[in-house]
Amino acid sequence: MTTRKTSEEPSNMDDNPAPQDPTAPLAQEQKLLEPYARFRSAPLNALQELGQHIWGEGWRSYSHIIGQEIFYPGFSEEMKGMVMRQEALRRQMGVLANKRVEAELYEGLLGPIGVEGEAPEFREKRERRRREIEGQLREVSEEWLDGMICKMDSRYFIRGAYYAATQLLTRAYHQGIHISTEEVRHLRGVAEEAARKKQSLVFLPCHRSHVDYVSLQLICYRLGMALPTVVAGDNLNFPLVGSFLQHAGAMWIRRSFGEDQLYPTLLQSYIDTLLQNGHNVECFIEGGRSRTGKLLQPKFGILRFFLESVLSGKVEDAIICPVSTQYDKVIEVDSYVSELLGTPKPKEDLVSFLSASNVLSLKLGRVDVRFHEPWSLRGFIDEQMGRMERQSVQADVMAGEGLRRKLLQTLGYQVLADINKASVVMPTALIGTVLLTLRGRGVGKSELVRRVDWLCDRVRAQGGRVAHFAGLSTETVVDRALEVLGPKLVGRVSGLPEETFYAEDRFQMSFYRNAAIHLFVSESLICAALYTRVKTGGEANDQRLSYTELSYYVSFLSQLFRAEFIFSTQPLDENLQGALRGLERDQVISCTHSTSSPDSAMEAVELHPHQRASGREDFDFYCFLIWPFIDACWLGLVSCFLLTPPPRHQSQTGDTEAIWLDYHTLQSRAQLLGKTLYHQGDLSYFEAVNKEALKNAFQRSEDAGVILVSRSKDSKAPPRVRLDQEYLPRRDGEGNLTAEGKLWELCERVSLGRREGKGRRDGGTVKRRVLGLVELVGRELWEGEAAVGEGQGSVRRTRRRRGIEPPKALL
Repeated sequence: MTTRKTSEEPSNMDDNPAPQDPTAPLAQEQKLLEPYARFRSAPLNALQELGQHIWGEGWRSYSHIIGQEIFYPGFSEEMKGMVMRQEALRRQMGVLANKRVEAELYEGLLGPIGVEGEAPEFREKRERRRREIEGQLREVSEEWLDGMICKMDSRYFIRGAYYAATQLLTRAYHQGIHISTEEVRHLRGVAEEAARKKQSLVFLPCHRSHVDYVSLQLICYRLGMALPTVVAGDNLNFPLVGSFLQHAGAMWIRRSFGEDQLYPTLLQSYIDTLLQNGHNVECFIEGGRSRTGKLLQPKFGILRFFLESVLSGKVEDAIICPVSTQYDKVIEVDSYVSELLGTPKPKEDLVSFLSASNVLSLKLGRVDVRFHEPWSLRGFIDEQMGRMERQSVQADVMAGEGLRRKLLQTLGYQVLADINKASVVMPTALIGTVLLTLRGRGVGKSELVRRVDWLCDRVRAQGGRVAHFAGLSTETVVDRALEVLGPKLVGRVSGLPEETFYAEDRFQMSFYRNAAIHLFVSESLICAALYTRVKTGGEANDQRLSYTELSYYVSFLSQLFRAEFIFSTQPLDENLQGALRGLERDQVISCTHSTSSPDSAMEAVELHPHQRASGREDFDFYCFLIWPFIDACWLGLVSCFLLTPPPRHQSQTGDTEAIWLDYHTLQSRAQLLGKTLYHQGDLSYFEAVNKEALKNAFQRSEDAGVILVSRSKDSKAPPRVRLDQEYLPRRDGEGNLTAEGKLWELCERVSLGRREGKGRRDGGTVKRRVLGLVELVGRELWEGEAAVGEGQGSVRRTRRRRGIEPPKALL
């Protein structure tokens, strides 16, 4: 925790946009923003600081920035003019106008069709109509564009906005925004070179809070760099706040385009204009905010526009800059928990936005922003195309839409991998991870400090980084983190010989644990696979797992969790071997090889003797990390039994394939089933019932062909779902569900890696109890939601079962 010396505030920070001390340590960290003086306690100082921003003294003037000129009168009008002159937009308006004229011609609205219709007066009428429609499309485009583009027209405005945002942010995050001096110095160099070439910096941050875009804007302003145009969903464009954000750099886009053929072209033209003129851009690759604390899978919608700008040749190059933003405590976590437990997400409005003021007086710790090494988008494209050529990728992939899709996928996952590499693990994440990976009810202060030190070593061994605190002991950092988390998250028992702590709200605490979980996914999967044998007990030889069985089960779990985690781009076997070597080096496991040479083929894996002697402390740590997600997968598969038609429905229709249910209602009932299983002791982790984990579990079931989903073209019509006939469970003579068939076998395979708990070994009793509860929860689902007929829309029948069948030895 204290291996590197840091500086809380570099010299001359008030007058220079960046630290200028060339002798400063390369790993130096700085607190970029200090709280302003408060009017109540120091009115003269507060007025002085406000005046410095109004009159633009020193760096506050924001007059000499690195990048293209912004915040001048007429900026937005100039941008609108350039967008409307884009050839692609003008061509698309012409195409749409011609289509409409043809439609009206065949409707008989523009004269006769045929030889008579070729008379000059009819051709003139059609041309006038075409020009009229083009004019209407232009008016619509200009109206949409005015609501879309950022309006950086006033330097006075941005000075005031910076002052106000800093006031609010530094009151909530009392320890300020921290950055790496080395990273910032390098970023400024890259920005200067990009400005010289008139190229854009495309910032791609992770997204955990609304504070994300505020903090990056403040950093760019403070460092004298051109503020990026922030791509934002129009759900935030509500009265007063929407206009404020738009003038501070936000551009509003629709959350979905539907079948609109003009809007995507308008958006592409705006992106082209920004990149052609070297304006910086910021967008969130995950789409929405992560409610779970870990990175979400990439959303390719907006990335597609940036990639198209370069692939089409309209833009020579752009510089990609992945950004990681980490928090001691996230303002919105309380609302995230409510949403994950099934409460509908509230609509964004002024009241909910201003409600954030309730937390401004709290001490939420600090914000750490880290920048990955920026890289060329053109260079990335050339490298990937060269790699595909060397690998003799099929011709249909190398051409047209196939190439774009392959490049887009690789780009998305590359950015997320870089964000993970750049991120730091905050003290609150360390505390949360330790408290949620202990077997006991609580932990003493000395043991908590010891485990935090151990975890810091593990993070660094995995290539991760821990947030730096200048000269502070681990105990002091732990105390600060406990204060930030507060008694609602971490309980403490006083009056004992040693102060003892425990996780008060495990569900909310999991958000902070998940910020570090990406570093240990491979190791956790290996330990979960080995646990399938360890939990059976017996002698050491009885708990040994062959490498073949281990590899199959790790592959099986990896397939289940492909929507949960960002995996390494290395081949599975290569990644597995590396993780095994690391676990063996740390004395967590022992590996048996075919010969005495460590380079020979691996035959088996077992617990290291050191783990047996120490009560499996480190081995359990990795298992505890992954068990909640295994529980969620198991719950998702058990919930598929809810789709089994009751006997009377089968007898009424005579055709089980004709019965479809509302997909959203199924997910809601699955949560209810999970909560009941948790409180009755058949589910170990309450966080397994969270909406995102269940959604991923159902998506995996859909991909594997376990369930079929019918989706309508009408976005307002809910999707409908049913079990594939192949996975439909059977009933016994009394009409009860039986624990047999392909669906139950799949549940059992997942359950092999689950944590031992109440009644986990009582076999038939568990089966009867769980399936009986499924019948009880599913009764209302079927009574209120059953519908006959396949409904409208297409049914996905993907059968990607590769990786879902484990070896027979594991059955």
